[in-house]
Amino acid sequence: MARIAVIGAGMGAMAAAARLAVAGHRVTVYERTETYGGAVRRFERDGFGFDTGPGLLPVPAVHRDLFIKTGKEPLEDLVELVQVDPSSRHLFADGTAVSLPNASRAGVVTALDEALGDGAGRRWGDFLVRAREAWDRTRRPLLEEPLWPNWPVLAGQEPYPAVPHKKLLRTRRASTLAEIGTWELRDERLAALLESHALAYGLDPRTAPASAAVLPYMEHAFGTWYVRGGMRELARAVYERCVARRVEFVFGAEVIRVLEKDGRAAGVELAGGTVADADHVVADVDPVRLRALTDRPLDQDGDVQADVGSSRPVRCTLLLALSGAREAGAAHRTVVHAPDREAELDLLASPGGDPPVCPTVTVLRPDDPALRPDDAHESVVVSAVLSGDAGWADAETVRRYTDFLLEAAGRAVPRLRERLLWHEVRTPEQTEGETGTRFGAVPAPSLAAGRGRFLHPANTTRVPGLYRVGGWSHPGGGLPHAGMSGALVAGLIVEGPQFRGSQ
Repeated sequence: MARIAVIGAGMGAMAAAARLAVAGHRVTVYERTETYGGAVRRFERDGFGFDTGPGLLPVPAVHRDLFIKTGKEPLEDLVELVQVDPSSRHLFADGTAVSLPNASRAGVVTALDEALGDGAGRRWGDFLVRAREAWDRTRRPLLEEPLWPNWPVLAGQEPYPAVPHKKLLRTRRASTLAEIGTWELRDERLAALLESHALAYGLDPRTAPASAAVLPYMEHAFGTWYVRGGMRELARAVYERCVARRVEFVFGAEVIRVLEKDGRAAGVELAGGTVADADHVVADVDPVRLRALTDRPLDQDGDVQADVGSSRPVRCTLLLALSGAREAGAAHRTVVHAPDREAELDLLASPGGDPPVCPTVTVLRPDDPALRPDDAHESVVVSAVLSGDAGWADAETVRRYTDFLLEAAGRAVPRLRERLLWHEVRTPEQTEGETGTRFGAVPAPSLAAGRGRFLHPANTTRVPGLYRVGGWSHPGGGLPHAGMSGALVAGLIVEGPQFRGSQ
């Protein structure tokens, strides 16, 4: 039985902790705040409740697997999973609207043809077929296997397939997500639909590799799900599973240094001087903070690196308390597309000195009695991913973006202004305070191609016995990816360097 110290109580960290405890190890989690869940948190006021982090659950199979592997009670016995239908409603800049059925290719094709014109659905359906090919090529090395030193294989050839071009009498391979929209979808609204999946992580579709096509494919193939009571209920279930497996949690315990002995990780030092010995250390923190906890570089020369700078994408969120009942048939999620695509992308790519512009905005309206005082009220979460270099310490910048988000929400929610009782603004600074991530940055999922710029650091480090877990490590950000990182780290510790991922 090994002693394992886990830094942080985020979703990836808890996924690793539960699996390691079931394998017979003694696991202690040190969390600098007073609660668990990382970014998966809840804000409550006047009987209203709001998810302040992820609001939906893609690929629930990842967490189903976690609960199957760590105990007899399946996930559905502990939380109520609800499939969101429609999966999303999209309001485009030209006023066109479309609602997309959940996990139904035929339904999506029909909806797009009816809303955008004949042929739109077929082009999107053909795109999903090609996106599946990219998914099949990258799923295992990107999501289910550790990132080994041969990671440049993932950085090389674009896995998204080439498309025959009748006029040119040859095939043409898109190298970016934007090129897929221009060459293959051939409709600004379809392109906006595609690009919204990248913008949700602050990725510029003009530079994001075409392999980012796997993001809409994952949503299409595995559906979009909601946890009744809010996503915080998922964090609670994972935490309680850890406790049931005798994982020890120490809250209010900030780790200030990873200790080494004989060239390997040997424990952690807490603020105040307390030392906890360990045979392995698992860190669920961003790369900048992790480097500060160690005394030497964590990667071999040439290994994939990730950094968290002020220009990294961040999320600005509004929590809206509304009077009046949610109207019948209202979509759970509405994406309000930016009125000026180029201005939005230019600001995301080169934010310094540019005035704020209205971004692509996501409006979440869960039909959940647990999140409202009664049926005569409604709680709504409005968010956008923006540049971390937008000047979030400036009150005028925050006000401008608040106005943008309210304006966009008004397109999705009838009579929003007259129903608004109060709102709370959640800035990146608050996210940093809760999660410890520098500038409150948002990690994106790892993507193939792009010369390796869209990969995250491996779960192993240059320090034997020190492992990375969570959204800032392989395989990247998002709830499914965090859960997968926990499985990878547990496998590496239990089975050692010969571990090759789930079978």
